Amino acid sequence: MTTPDNNHRKTADFGFRQVPEDAKAGLVGEVFTSVADNYDLMNDVMSFGIHRLWKRFAVSQAGVRAGQRVLDVAGGSGDLGVHFARQAGPRGLVVSADINAAMLAHGRDRLIDEGIVANVEFAQADAERLPFADNYFDCVSIAFGLRNVTRKDRALASMQRVLKPGGRLIVLEFSHPVLPGLGRLYDAYSFNVVPLMGRLIAHDEASYRYLVESIRKHPDQEQLKALMEQAGFERVHYFNLSGGIVALHKGYKF
Repeated sequence: MTTPDNNHRKTADFGFRQVPEDAKAGLVGEVFTSVADNYDLMNDVMSFGIHRLWKRFAVSQAGVRAGQRVLDVAGGSGDLGVHFARQAGPRGLVVSADINAAMLAHGRDRLIDEGIVANVEFAQADAERLPFADNYFDCVSIAFGLRNVTRKDRALASMQRVLKPGGRLIVLEFSHPVLPGLGRLYDAYSFNVVPLMGRLIAHDEASYRYLVESIRKHPDQEQLKALMEQAGFERVHYFNLSGGIVALHKGYKF
């Protein structure tokens, strides 16, 4: 979310802080450069491995078929790209795009280790200004990346532009718990346990405190649905996962 400050300059949320809008991308970049080496380990520890089930569900909803073109935005980890590349097959194409070079290198190494190289390309790219042709991809995905984008409306519009008519967008992101009582437990875990894990395992408490705060500033399920519709997506709907701690949104371009 961006807002004007008292001097009429645009600011953006960086966790619970307000920073100049044009500074947010650099600050987020520093966070992900710092966490890249421990990214997979911390995901397993923080979610007790459940993030793998969330991502598996996202892959199933993407419905990628042989020969299709897929763009995985903020896909540096390679978690979804591995599956998409296998589904698209040798006649298909998967582009893993990430604004952060360290995360992109991490994902490239992962796919190479998996023996997947022939139908995958990598692009260091800003989600708000995707450097791809109009109406090019059958599917676009972004998993746990949208909340870090400065101007979410521009990013969603950019993803809509590069999708073919009939194509679909999959957004997997932390959201707002909907089960009674879950929110308080989730807050206690997030603000007390996650930063401690960051300090003990990744030796980086500050980055994981930002990641927790960024979740709280991200639009809730209905707000994100509305943003997708404003960007031109139709038949937008969502699935609450783990009681709404995570939500998967899906929309189409027609």
